[in-house]
Parts: sequence; C-alpha cells; structure tokens
Amino acid sequence: MDIRPRNQLPFNWPDPPLNIVLVEPEIPQNTGNIARLCAATGTVLNLIEPLGFRLTDQKVKRAGLDYWDSVEIRRFPNFGKFSDENSKHRMIFFSTSGTKSYTEAEYRPGDCLVFGSESRGLPLDLLEAHPDDVYNIPMKLENVRSLNLANAVSIVLYEALRQCNLP
Repeated sequence: MDIRPRNQLPFNWPDPPLNIVLVEPEIPQNTGNIARLCAATGTVLNLIEPLGFRLTDQKVKRAGLDYWDSVEIRRFPNFGKFSDENSKHRMIFFSTSGTKSYTEAEYRPGDCLVFGSESRGLPLDLLEAHPDDVYNIPMKLENVRSLNLANAVSIVLYEALRQCNLP
C-alpha cells in the first residue's frame, strides 16, 4: 500500500477551479459541510442570497471546522448578478427534475455546479431557461424526495473532479 502525506498525493486539481453555487441555501450545517468540502478540493464556494442564516452562525462555523480560511467564498445578492460576473464559465444545474444523470455531464475546469435550496430546489424559471443543462442524481423518488444538499454536492463534485483529472 502506498502511503503518502496529504500534500504529496498525485492529484492534479482543475485550473481554473470548479465552482459550487448554492442558490439561497437555508440550513447552516449543510453550507458548513460544503465549505469544508470546498476547502478539501480547492473549489470556490459561491453563495446566492438571501441566505437562511448568517455566515457567523455557530452551526455554520462548527460544520466547517477550522477550514474557513482555506475556502474562497463569494457572495452575490441574486443569481442574475452571479451569472453576469461568471458569464465566461459554463453552468450545470442539478435538480430532482433533471432528465439526465449527473454522470452524463462532461465537466470541465471552471464549471459552475449549481444547486438549489434545501426546501425548494432551484427556481423553475432558472430550470426552464437552461433545459439542456439540468442533471439529476438517480434515486428512488418514491422512497425519498431528495438527497441532503451536502451529500448531493459531494457526489457531483467528485465526479466532476474525476473527469477533470483524467490525462
């Protein structure tokens, strides 16, 4: 077994980095866990307001542990402002209403992986404006309504990283 210190692992992180975009997240612990994931992967965390909590909330801080200094966080007052400032990056949307699996997307460095709020998902007008760019994570919807947001982001982000790291 090959055991190496973390800083010597043979990973080629995407350049430019991937972007996680949370549209109006509501649960502080999810955002904290996603922030930790972003710190671990060099991914930028983009937060679209309004947020259902304050970033100073203890629940957010605790979930993100001591990794907050390692995360690039960008806040935007609305999705329009985010879209205007990131027009050079491709956007890929994730929703239970998507008709293609997240594994069918062809991820590239710099992509923006867009997720909706925990209770509402992505706004319908946003989904309708980008019908060819909406993906899902396959699951038995008769058993559950959706996955936890932090889990969904993890699943998609690691598939995107896997694809971006291929030689």
